[in-house]
Amino acid sequence: MRPLASLLLAAGCLLGVPALADPTVTLCFERQEVLPWRTLDGHGLDFELLGEAARRTGVRFEYRAMPWKRCLAQLAANEVDGAFAASFSQERTALGAYPGGDKADPARRLHMDRYVLVRRKGSAIDWDGHEFRHVEGRIGVQLGYSVAAFLRARQLPVDEGSQKADELAQKLLAGRLEAAAFGGGDAVRLLRGPLGQQLEVLPEPLVEQAYYLMLSHGFAAANPKLAERIWDAIGAARASPAHARRERSAVQSERR
Repeated sequence: MRPLASLLLAAGCLLGVPALADPTVTLCFERQEVLPWRTLDGHGLDFELLGEAARRTGVRFEYRAMPWKRCLAQLAANEVDGAFAASFSQERTALGAYPGGDKADPARRLHMDRYVLVRRKGSAIDWDGHEFRHVEGRIGVQLGYSVAAFLRARQLPVDEGSQKADELAQKLLAGRLEAAAFGGGDAVRLLRGPLGQQLEVLPEPLVEQAYYLMLSHGFAAANPKLAERIWDAIGAARASPAHARRERSAVQSERR
């Protein structure tokens, strides 16, 4: 019988990705702060969870910040071992693996967050949680964000020409967009900043969903047990009373 290490190495070579030879796992994330989940200098609740998962599993995570579209492309090409924080969509299962497979397991998520609709003050566009009204132009979405599919499913014109939340807000204020869909943390930050006097957030969220650590198909195939241990460790750490208290406090603070 061939040793397990040789079997894993052979499986990795068939995929074009070597089996894990050391405890370093490379993860990419979007080069943008999204509070309270992450900051560019490695703080926030997602980094706390990943740090705890690393301690529990004995791996070391190496982080790479980049535009989100590139992060997903590198995940699909097995150029990184994982990407976070990604909401679930069936289309993305072709890019990488979720905990739970084709039906992501919310018990092993990193966090829950929402998308909200932001409009210029005085604009007539509206969303009541069920339907849109008075849509006279395009709705902006950051490039690669899953909320674009939510809007297109409702036959709405979508603009994905912005990579950063601030760019999207500027296009909205310039009248090039009717409204824009922002993640909850981005919306709060914008309204607290210099643009906040000219914008408003509609009270009903567009969608609320779980966000996950995705692992590349190459990594998950070459290291299936380790992949499950990492996802299990994230779920266990997130469910701990201490983390639940920190998350509740941080989310409440951000939404005030």
